[in-house]
Amino acid sequence: MVKGRPSTMNDSYQLNVHKLLEHAARVHGDTEVISDRRLQGGLRHRFTYRQVYERVNRIANAFERELNVAPGDIVGVLDWNDHRYYESYFSLPSIGAVTLELNIRLHPTELGYIIKHTKPKGLLVDDSLLQLAEVLSKEHDFSFILVMSDKPVEEIKTNLRVLGYEELLRSNSPNRPSLTVDERSAATAAFTSGTTGLPKGVFYSHRSIILHAMAVAIGNSLTPSDVGLQIVPMFHANAWGTPFASTMMGMKMIYPGRYTPDTLVEHIVTHKVTVTAGVPTILLEIVRRLQQMGVKTPGLRITSGGSEPPSALAKAFMELGGRVIQGYGATETSPLVSMALPKAELKELSDIERFEKMKQGLPIFGAEVKVVDPITNQELPWDGKSFGEIWLRGPWIAKEYYNDPRSSERFTPDGWWRSGDVGVVDPLGYIRLVDRLKDVIKSGGEWISSIDLENFLMAHPYVREASVVGVPHPKWGERPLAVVSLKPEYQSKDKEEVKKELREHLLKRFAKWQLPDDFIFVDEIPKTSVGKFRKEEIRSKYKDIYMGNG
Repeated sequence: MVKGRPSTMNDSYQLNVHKLLEHAARVHGDTEVISDRRLQGGLRHRFTYRQVYERVNRIANAFERELNVAPGDIVGVLDWNDHRYYESYFSLPSIGAVTLELNIRLHPTELGYIIKHTKPKGLLVDDSLLQLAEVLSKEHDFSFILVMSDKPVEEIKTNLRVLGYEELLRSNSPNRPSLTVDERSAATAAFTSGTTGLPKGVFYSHRSIILHAMAVAIGNSLTPSDVGLQIVPMFHANAWGTPFASTMMGMKMIYPGRYTPDTLVEHIVTHKVTVTAGVPTILLEIVRRLQQMGVKTPGLRITSGGSEPPSALAKAFMELGGRVIQGYGATETSPLVSMALPKAELKELSDIERFEKMKQGLPIFGAEVKVVDPITNQELPWDGKSFGEIWLRGPWIAKEYYNDPRSSERFTPDGWWRSGDVGVVDPLGYIRLVDRLKDVIKSGGEWISSIDLENFLMAHPYVREASVVGVPHPKWGERPLAVVSLKPEYQSKDKEEVKKELREHLLKRFAKWQLPDDFIFVDEIPKTSVGKFRKEEIRSKYKDIYMGNG
């Protein structure tokens, strides 16, 4: 690195997370933040950004002055998508502490590992999750536990010694804490969902969060007139950066608390939501309900990630007046790396053709992408044909895991993260993921994409969800197996007839040798806490299904 002539810019100005909320309070002070805690046994709340800023300052002062939270301390959060979780995204980082986003859907043993690994000073817990907090308190001696509730703390029933969040908040000053925090300090932390092995920790800096929020705002064309709905769990990779980006832009936001597809649809319709994001599984439930209600959603923009959204989902939202935009990323990447934004070269295509062409989208500025041969580690060309592992690097992409020797397996000395995704980049720059390295099906020396098979299966009118895995075969090494959940109205159909129809459907797109050898019908496909199919579990359950087929 070479240092040139000094600039005249204020380069010592720190990009701190709390400045996002300070800006929103000053410029968009009357815009509302709505929180719905009804399914948690609580109330609906409406605050302006000005009021949220005051609340955040009060609780931050309580952390610092009454609970002795110091810069560098970690405080865990167990909560749903409500206003108090949102406040923790700003309050703890404003005094140099770290908000640890604890995944409430993980098994208690995995959460226990995270607690032991990070040793948080304190814990914030929603009153509906106190039983989980009681389990974790046996693993670790928290200095304090704050219960977040709409009820007075003396009415809370628990074996724990707890303090009341609202009581502490009300008793402290609304003035902003006076600390200036180095932008390279950690502000929040999240752990991977542990689909293979124990969860791995990623600590996000103030700087990385601000830069990522700018990228999210640009990629989604966010404006102060947008209305957002927070579907992505707030324990997952900073909720995909939406709380920070929406605050930056001064958007009206709805935090739905503990939700169901029905309550999400209620918010979309009532508040005329224009922007949201989520995994395909929940989006499919939403679009089905909107279709049943006959409700249009003109102007609704939905970022879909976690797994590739099927074309049928995109088409369904298009028919309702909305638009599905594919995004790509991971916990390690904050998570946004690319977005499916149309180039001029695609303007002659139909909407659905354009959607399929753009796939996981174009790399956004700040995210470096390259395709690497997983055997030779040589970089491959962006020719739309050379498949390899996707490697990523940038200012909001991790360089290591938190205190974890597994870092050397996934990060290179020069800062590249090996994603574990197999993909290709075409000459226009669009990324297309083929599969996970561990999920690609290797049959008779050829690769078969489980993702492509899944997406085309889910375009069939009978299919609610489909997961395809490779299982051992004595002759071919591996063969595809499809695990299918049918829509309720088709579950009584003869299964052999359904298999025949699904094979005929797949033959429209795939060669015969690429088709699953069999179809298993289930009521529900097992998923991770963030809505991804548990393919390891499926492979293990059906590992012997083809072994008599030599």
